[in-house]
Amino acid sequence: MFELSQTFTFDAAHTLKRHVSPEEAAGSRRIHGHTYTAEVAVKGPRLPDTGMVMDLSLLRATLAEVRSQLDHHLLDEVPGLGAPTLENLCVFIFEQVNARIAQVTVSMVCVSRAAGDRCVFRPQA
Repeated sequence: MFELSQTFTFDAAHTLKRHVSPEEAAGSRRIHGHTYTAEVAVKGPRLPDTGMVMDLSLLRATLAEVRSQLDHHLLDEVPGLGAPTLENLCVFIFEQVNARIAQVTVSMVCVSRAAGDRCVFRPQA
């Protein structure tokens, strides 16, 4: 079994309702933005006719489609995302990639921000 991964970045704005003190929550409730990095890993056997798990150009093209739904958007308005948390971004990206690529299994999605925040989603098999 092999695992391939690709990363992409996107810039997006959002608001976030947090259950902390009003002082801590104030910045999150205003529209603000981040630069995100997402990594998507797929796994599968090496195909004997190509020697590849999948053609990386297909994975890159799929990630470009997903990126276009997020980059320079207000995440609060992205259909199907829900609250724009790192966790929901991971699940959203997983669902979008998984719906587009059938020949491999999406094994991991990681979304991080430059501040050091990071979330990893490993869907159950």
